[in-house]
Amino acid sequence: MAYIGLSLFMFSTGVVGVVIRRNPIVIFMCIELMLNAVNLAFLSFARYRYATEGHSLNQAIGGPMMVIFVMAVAAAEVAVGLGIIMAIYRLKEEVDVDELNLLGG
Repeated sequence: MAYIGLSLFMFSTGVVGVVIRRNPIVIFMCIELMLNAVNLAFLSFARYRYATEGHSLNQAIGGPMMVIFVMAVAAAEVAVGLGIIMAIYRLKEEVDVDELNLLGG
């Protein structure tokens, strides 16, 4: 149960960082913190289910499989996000999240 508490703390810290900060790199780091908190929750729930219900290892593989999927999505998100940030920086010479209306229609 301590892992769920740690996951909740990590996710809350990430949400506060996304809401308060205006630096896009820090926002990406906070989003990654939130994704890691979700990964920790997936693994702790899978471990709890495996330990309490007596499932075989093949049935308890859902948590680690979701963690691998979330890590792949996080890597793609960082690659695309940093590419967009670099393109905006080259165009405007500054990156301020409040003034980014460049991608709007």
